[in-house]
Amino acid sequence: MDLADLPFESNFVRDLPADPVPVNVPRQVRNASYTRVEPTPVAAPRLLAWSDALGEFLRIDRPLPATVEILAGNKVLPGMQPYAARYGGHQFGVWAGQLGDGRAITLGEVIARDGSRQELQLKGAGRTPYARTADGRAVLRSSLREFLCSEAMHFLGVPTTRALSLVATGEPVRRDMFYDGNPQDEPGAVVCRVAPSFVRFGNFQIHVATGETEPLQRLAGYVVRNYYADHEKDWFHVLCRRTALLVTDWMRLGFVHGVLNTDNMSILGVTIDYGPYGWLEGYDPSWTPNTTDAETRRYCYGNQPEIALWNLARLAEALLPLQDKEHLEEGLGIYAQTYEDAMRGALAHLSNPGRIVAVSSIASVQIDGGSAAYTVAKSALNALIQVIAAGERTNGITANAILPDAMATPAMLKSTDAAKLVPLERVSETIAFLLSDAAAGTSGSLIPIRA
Repeated sequence: MDLADLPFESNFVRDLPADPVPVNVPRQVRNASYTRVEPTPVAAPRLLAWSDALGEFLRIDRPLPATVEILAGNKVLPGMQPYAARYGGHQFGVWAGQLGDGRAITLGEVIARDGSRQELQLKGAGRTPYARTADGRAVLRSSLREFLCSEAMHFLGVPTTRALSLVATGEPVRRDMFYDGNPQDEPGAVVCRVAPSFVRFGNFQIHVATGETEPLQRLAGYVVRNYYADHEKDWFHVLCRRTALLVTDWMRLGFVHGVLNTDNMSILGVTIDYGPYGWLEGYDPSWTPNTTDAETRRYCYGNQPEIALWNLARLAEALLPLQDKEHLEEGLGIYAQTYEDAMRGALAHLSNPGRIVAVSSIASVQIDGGSAAYTVAKSALNALIQVIAAGERTNGITANAILPDAMATPAMLKSTDAAKLVPLERVSETIAFLLSDAAAGTSGSLIPIRA
């Protein structure tokens, strides 16, 4: 079926409060879950990529040139009620106020082959009231990354939003790719993202932050009716469990989201917003693909389980007007237990004997005035190693952690005297020993390595 022949609906628009101001300029919005806004047309749309598998699932044929106009935002079909969602969020641990869909516009919902409702959203479709100082556009570089990774994650079995199409706009978009003060024109693009819902933790947070009780209640009712109908009383518990399983998938695959702000966490427990993501090459729990996070490494690979829990706690705070505190705390406990159990399952393929060696940090066992988030994350890693060691002791599997001072990596050697750093040879020798038969009786140890 051609996209133009598909019936569109929008429960989100129907059920939730709209912005009463019909003006598409950046501004603070009040008492609303969204603003109705149409995509900004582009000069010369051209289809670059199409997901045949997702198209088949949605009952949509590969697009003809006229249909590409829809996927570029040049044409709005009858039944579509395009809108930009309003939400807030904690960014890098700090409340950032109103954020919202600054360059993403949801066209509406279609019914997929399995009977599920799926939203179609255009990212890079133009400015909205939530764009702040941005232009509402997206470059081909980042759009291609999102298209490829979201579909790859789906076929890896990881819950995720998906991507239906990638369309070149024929217009330049000016970006400072390396954040070095030298912006250049890049090719523009629009990616059509697909998910049952794009509601985030931040959709709830903004209503609480601005004292909007009635919109908060309506949003919670909408989410429960449409996505947790069988779990009306304990939907937060289900979300916590889903999020724990999602993070387990990330960790077992070496995926690093890169920007786990609360506005980038899905209310369905799926991967959302493929920005500065990356994949581990060598094992480095402190690695992050996000250059803006290079100092604190808040969103590095090893911190992801703790950050997801922190974000769930912020959502729980937003739900306090609607649910008992004890019930919400139980949900956070469910997250922790589910993650621990799932990670145990991920390690279950280890044979007897098996060896696990984690690279932690001496900062996890001493107070040195460094990053609190880093210290907490490493302390949690130490605790996980000791839990695994206790649980696997009778299975012939050992688990230990090394706790080095700052290591003599190429990056550290640029700014620090080598005499103050731990040589990599000492690190590798210690790891080799812990992996050997000679260390078969050592498990649950936290081994400092000092410069």
